[in-house]
Amino acid sequence: MRSTRTSAAPRRGRRDRLVAAAGLAAALALTATACGGSGEDRAADKPGATASRSGDGADAGLAIPSDLADRLKDHGIDVDEWKKGGWQDWDKDKWLSAAKDFVNPVIEGLWKPERMQSAEAADKTISTKDASADAGVSDPEPAPVEAAAERTPYHDNAAPVGKIFFDSPEGHMVCSGTVIKDVNNPGRSNLVWTAGHCVHAGAGGGWYRNIVFVPAYNDLGKSEAELGGAAPAEIAPYGNWWADWASTSNGWIEGGSETGGSGAAHDYAVLHVRPEQGAKSLEETVGAALDVDFSAPAAAEAGKMGAWGYPAAAPYNGLKMFKCVDQPGRLSLSPSLPTMYRIGCTMTGGSSGGGWFRVVDGETKLVSNTSIGPVDNTWLAGPQLGRDARTLYENMSKTYGDR
Repeated sequence: MRSTRTSAAPRRGRRDRLVAAAGLAAALALTATACGGSGEDRAADKPGATASRSGDGADAGLAIPSDLADRLKDHGIDVDEWKKGGWQDWDKDKWLSAAKDFVNPVIEGLWKPERMQSAEAADKTISTKDASADAGVSDPEPAPVEAAAERTPYHDNAAPVGKIFFDSPEGHMVCSGTVIKDVNNPGRSNLVWTAGHCVHAGAGGGWYRNIVFVPAYNDLGKSEAELGGAAPAEIAPYGNWWADWASTSNGWIEGGSETGGSGAAHDYAVLHVRPEQGAKSLEETVGAALDVDFSAPAAAEAGKMGAWGYPAAAPYNGLKMFKCVDQPGRLSLSPSLPTMYRIGCTMTGGSSGGGWFRVVDGETKLVSNTSIGPVDNTWLAGPQLGRDARTLYENMSKTYGDR
């Protein structure tokens, strides 16, 4: 989620931006109470696609549909060995890249606290040339906004926000995500919004594995030393939620790369999740979910935006939730690509996929997600969510939402 620094440009006044940020912080509300009512004291600090199905697990219930099992066998994968550790085989010829071949069966107990803490940030970098390719459209580079720690407990202040853990060929990785509402399953959503690069490697790569969402991770914001003796409920207050379906944009699958590539402007994804244990929906369990704003407002007309996430690269360690609030500007990587939003923010890798929020008619809505940023960690950029993103979301909701 990082890039090399772009060429210098005039920066907006820091004092004006801090005043504006305070105004949005007073309006943003991510909890069930704040989204649905007043609660002024809490609101003051809060904040064209393809889809795939995984099976459920049998000793944790592994049960992969026969048609998917046949396709996996075509790739040389023994589905009976997958859950026993076969998922660790990252042979390029067997690394599934077709959306229809996504597989992510529940492996109960895999994501233990120590495994979570060993996960590293899923960084994305872009070149200086790419970042300034359309300087005539891009707004001046924003001044940095220092990320502020979210108040604890997170389940009272930012319940829909959480961490995403997954395995890649490079090891255990982390991103951030947000519980969103499901239009076809009101009050019972199992949908999570994140970045495309948190679920799929992009062009020439494939789907990541063992993807899990943990809402309100490290609920009390404990230090690494304190987490050594923490109860499971303090680390994962709502449990672990495995992605059994995943959707990301064709733009990311075809153009995404280690440097963001042309896929950066389409770097978004939706997960359908199921609990490792339990029967209630994610929204019922967490008690909160946010609507997604697909109007893709122009940056100058969007008002202030806030980004939430779990930055994991230095100087952060991925254990605590942070937030930034700023007036967005435009970042254009190419005249042929949609313009991205850009805000000042010092969050680092690990915050990738974390939601960006704005207030629309008094309601907090997700409007983007963290995708890329500079190597000196002074700003973040996220995709505009327009017609293609809406189609991805609606297909996910209609086809998989009630499963």
